[in-house]
Amino acid sequence: MNTQPEDQNAPEEQQALVQEALVRAEKLRKKKNYKEAIELLVKVLKHGIDKETIYYRLGNVYIDGADLARAEYAYKRALVIDPHYVNAMHNLAIVYKRQKKTSLYVKTYKKSQRMQLRHPRNQKLTPKQKTRLRRLSFKTMLYMLLGLGAIAIILILLFR
Repeated sequence: MNTQPEDQNAPEEQQALVQEALVRAEKLRKKKNYKEAIELLVKVLKHGIDKETIYYRLGNVYIDGADLARAEYAYKRALVIDPHYVNAMHNLAIVYKRQKKTSLYVKTYKKSQRMQLRHPRNQKLTPKQKTRLRRLSFKTMLYMLLGLGAIAIILILLFR
């Protein structure tokens, strides 16, 4: 008899389900099967996982299906959840451009460019890449300290 609760693996299963749905919805979008992609994405929203990504993808489906009002809403929802979601901000600017809202387009586009510089997306590094990055930063710091030490010694010898 299994004494573990059934919901113990639920978060991992839900995460896998959401990721699978995102991949499938992207394939449906590329096949121009927008209605099915929308239904799939709306269905997985209930899990509450990666909501900003789901709203972003919904916006992509809506914009490809020429439903600009819903695309605007979806991108705004993604930005409510993650205010630094650069791609959502950029695509919202594109929606404004297509809606001929020029001032909003310019304002939003500039904001997306600033966001991209200020808040780059976190890159997922492998443990090997993290180790190499730590070693590189250690070596860089060591060389900088040695260089500053050498400059200090030269200055001391010159001004004696």
